[in-house]
Amino acid sequence: MSIIEKINSQSITQVDFEIRLPEVGHDLDQDEEWCEIVTRKRIRFHDYRAIYGIPGLYEELFYDRLKCVSPRMIRTQLAQVLTERGTEPAKLRVLDVGAGNGIVGEELRALGAGAVLGVDIIEEAATAAQRDRPGVYDRYLVADLTDLAPDERATLVEADLNTLTTVAALGFDDVPPHAFATAYNIISTPGLAAFTIKEDFVTSRDASGFSELIRRMFAEGVICPLARQRYRHRLSVQGEPLYYVAFVAEKIGDIPQDWLD
Repeated sequence: MSIIEKINSQSITQVDFEIRLPEVGHDLDQDEEWCEIVTRKRIRFHDYRAIYGIPGLYEELFYDRLKCVSPRMIRTQLAQVLTERGTEPAKLRVLDVGAGNGIVGEELRALGAGAVLGVDIIEEAATAAQRDRPGVYDRYLVADLTDLAPDERATLVEADLNTLTTVAALGFDDVPPHAFATAYNIISTPGLAAFTIKEDFVTSRDASGFSELIRRMFAEGVICPLARQRYRHRLSVQGEPLYYVAFVAEKIGDIPQDWLD
């Protein structure tokens, strides 16, 4: 058996770590002795910079352990709507907002989308997408949708986008209402918007900015629902189901600027 000494670094280095010594029976001279050190770091689930920096962590955590199904759900919902409307997937030119390391983009490619552009606010996301899923996106833009530079806006407008996707990024300010509105207004009219959001954020009990925006969009006919599905997004760390709602809707018009002001 290995000997493991667990050392709490609060009194030493501010980092938790384990020291693993050689198994008993190794014949080592004093100057040949060694140890293995395993560091520990607490990472918040929304600290995407840290998560994307560790290859494979995002998939292991959210998909293997916590059973996230949201990217597949959006693909399924989009496929259903396209079939009902007699639209070929190849006609989709998608802006994937909060693209992360490309899991949603991969599903869109599997669906048969003709073009997929990714946008995320952090550089680590773009780096991870290139590392983990090279070639999934025709272009990946690192940009703040609430403050687009003229060349960034031109890049998106010139791509002639007709579909917006954003998966599990709404309601917690990962993609704030203003950012969502900017992306939504960039896609053509008519167009499609496919997104998932925690069910709490689309009830009348929630008064957050995004909840008010999406309810107003539906109420005033800016967007027309085509498909809606409540589903289990993933498990919590306690093993409890977290329920989200997946929407596919047709864009009827832009979101007025005074709604955001």
